[in-house]
This record gives sequence, C-alpha cells and structure tokens, in this order.
Amino acid sequence: MKYYYNRCQLVSATRSHLHRPPSNIARMASVVFSGADRLRDLHAFDDTKAGVKGLVDAGITSVPYFFHHPPDPHPIASSPSIIPIIDLAEAATDRDYVVAQVRSAAETAGFFQVVNHGVPVGILDGALAAVRRFHVEEPVEAKAAYYTRDRARKVRFNSNVNLFLSPALNWRDTLFMEVSPNPPSPEEIPESCRVVAVEYAAAVRRLGARLFGLLSSAMGLPEDYLGGCLEEGMGVAAHYYPACPEPEKTMGTSKHRDPSFLTVLLQDKSIGGLQAMIGGRWVEVPPLAGGDGGASALVVNIGDLLQLVSNDRFRSAEHRVVASGGGGARVSVACFFRPESASAREYSPVVAGGEAAVYRSTTAGEFLRCFYGKGLDGRSALDHFRRD
Repeated sequence: MKYYYNRCQLVSATRSHLHRPPSNIARMASVVFSGADRLRDLHAFDDTKAGVKGLVDAGITSVPYFFHHPPDPHPIASSPSIIPIIDLAEAATDRDYVVAQVRSAAETAGFFQVVNHGVPVGILDGALAAVRRFHVEEPVEAKAAYYTRDRARKVRFNSNVNLFLSPALNWRDTLFMEVSPNPPSPEEIPESCRVVAVEYAAAVRRLGARLFGLLSSAMGLPEDYLGGCLEEGMGVAAHYYPACPEPEKTMGTSKHRDPSFLTVLLQDKSIGGLQAMIGGRWVEVPPLAGGDGGASALVVNIGDLLQLVSNDRFRSAEHRVVASGGGGARVSVACFFRPESASAREYSPVVAGGEAAVYRSTTAGEFLRCFYGKGLDGRSALDHFRRD
C-alpha cells in the first residue's frame, strides 16, 4: 500500500513555493512512503529535517505506517490519585516525614510529583514558552541547522532518537541539550531558548541536589551518598508533540524506562498524556499546579541506573505518552540526571545485610550502549545486567 497523504491537499499547501527553491516542508509534501522499503521510507522522512511537525505542516490527514503501534493490552486506571504528591517545603520542619514519603514513592510507584520545589514560576513558564518558540515559531530551515543524529553534538534537534531501531516511531520532535558536566557554549544553543535553557537547567540542578539527598536518606545512607549522581551529568530534552490526525494509531512516546538515575519533568498545564505503569494498569500523571505562586508541580521518576544502584529497592517505572488529538500540541521539558556516555565510572548495587546483589556492575558507557542499541522496544535495559 502506498501512502500519498491526500496529494491534492499537499500540492495546494506547497503551491506558494513553486517559484522558490523547495523548502523542507515542500520536500516533505513530495515524499511518498510506499511501504515497500521501510528503511528507505525512514531515510526519506529523516532527510527532510522537519520532523513530525513537518508532516503536520504539510497537511497530512493519516499517520504514516511506520508510526503505527499495536494496541496495548493493559487497562487505564480510572483515577490518577495513586501518584504521590510531595510538598518539599515540609522538609524544613519535618525532614524525616518527607524522607518517608520519598521512600514510599520510590519503592512502590517509582513516580511522584513535587510542589514547593523552589523553581520559580517565571522560570517554569519561560521554559515552556521557549520550547514552543523553537518548535513552533522557528522557521523549518532554521531548525534544520540543529538537526543531527550525532550524539557527540552538545545540542541536537531530531525526531525519534532511535529512528532506525524502534519497532514503531513516536509522534514527537525533540531539542536535546547536554548541560553538564561540560555544557555547550551559548552560541551552540538556539537563540529562541538560549537564556531560559541555562536558567532552567541551573534551577533543576539545585532541585536535583535536594532530591538526591532525600533519596540517600531513604536508602538509609548518608545524605550526600548519591551526590555523585548529580555530578555525573544532566541532559535536557525539550519535547514537542504535535496534534495528531489519528492519535489512536500511534504514541507520543512508547512505553519505556529512563536510562538515568532520576528524571525531573515539567509538563505544560493544558495537555496531559503522561501515563505510568503501576500495578498492571496505566495511571495518568496529570499536569498539576501547586505551591507558591501557582507554580506547576514537577514530575519525578526513578531511572534504571538508580534501580540498579539501589539493588531493586527503588523502582524504575515504565511510562509512556499517548498522542494528542484535537486538544492541541503537548510541550514538556525533561531533565535527565545520568552520566555522559564516555564516563568510565563503574556503578554497583548497594547491598545491605546479607542480601545478594541483583545486578552486576556496569559503566555508564556500557549501559547507554545497551539502551540505545535496542531502541524503545518496551524491554528494560536492566534485564541485560541481572545476575543469573
């Protein structure tokens, strides 16, 4: 079957470009995904450097076949209330109580939301606005200058990091920035989000230090024990999920676990879609306002590397983002506390008493090669490191 995307609509959408060199959107409109050669079709999509938004801007009315996901058999819970909400301001008067809350959330759900987290509302709103400026307002040709799959680049824009490995693509474009320990120069960051990106990353890094302190205490360890996780590195992913003409056929982000110690996520206030797998059900993790000044809550989830270090005491939760239909585009900013792929530091499970280590030791490079090498296929990278 050939996918022409209502060619009459696409031709009219690009008619204004007939007397100019073809733009990325015009090239997208001329692409035909035949279905006969998947790899060729993926390259054709990637070569436009316009991402999923390019498909939408070109006027498609059906989702290309390589975005199709099979139905998920797990039910969706009727209530999101089981996702814990933790007020970090309470740590000032009763730290043990907050530590207990963090411990419970990390051991059971693997997800929690934090309010009164200390990140100013102006920085939160500015970060989301900057993501929209880049993905929506920047000309396609300007964004294309940042489009790359070279992980050595500190700043990179693309669609689907595992484009050629994942069984099905996700309806999402991403601007990714490596912000520590070796940040990019200001000139490497798109001007539309240059100032805000630096401010937001610094604020979340300060929050990360508090969270790792609480998690260290939750493991019964000195407060600074997990401080090294903070120093290893942080990456910022600015995600844009365009409204989808057939949201039931695809996913915004397919189910996966993060290859990080910890992830801190800022969601926009109007479009939901984030779901966590808890107790065999998909549970909504809704946008939440709370705390001083009406600042958005931040979502925190345990990553695979912290599950390894905690020797399965903390849970790295599987999660996904469903595609948005007529409600509009979704925007989010995820900060991943994880090592650089070149890090040679070895990570081992912390065992207590007479318990046995569940995992073997690994370096960040080995772990990340395993994660990226398999694509977002629904399997946990942790399985590769379990002891027999």
